[in-house]
Amino acid sequence: MFQRKAPTLSSKEAAMQLLSRRDHGEFELYQKLSLKGYEDEVIEEAINFCLNHNYLDDLRYAKSQIRQHVYKGHGERRIKQELNQKRVAESVIERALKEEPQDWFELAKQAAEKKFKGTKAKDQKEYAKQVRFLQYRGYSFEQISYALSFEDEE
Repeated sequence: MFQRKAPTLSSKEAAMQLLSRRDHGEFELYQKLSLKGYEDEVIEEAINFCLNHNYLDDLRYAKSQIRQHVYKGHGERRIKQELNQKRVAESVIERALKEEPQDWFELAKQAAEKKFKGTKAKDQKEYAKQVRFLQYRGYSFEQISYALSFEDEE
């Protein structure tokens, strides 16, 4: 069977290498080091080292993820879900969202305008398709109805 060879870098070096490319959350870094074949105790040591030296910060990571997702046109719900999957604490997510304020209604409107080119749905089926698209993007029903009413204002 396939035998994984022992890592050549120390766990701290591997963690630093990963963090030099982009921010990671604690859980994500733990997973990546584990996949590289490091033992749990050594991974904990590396993570504590990174935390103590401020190389690893879940708040900074969450804020960076929020900026990336907003750039992609994602809504608040989707961003929260992604961060929850990456096991970022709920309190950290809430704080990051407060520190990276967004106008979710305007973002939903921009996503709708970009996707549907400013055309109003011709029938109920098309409207439902537009709603599903924005739901998938992570917008609330209030934000979706605001975004899809933009044609009436012109």
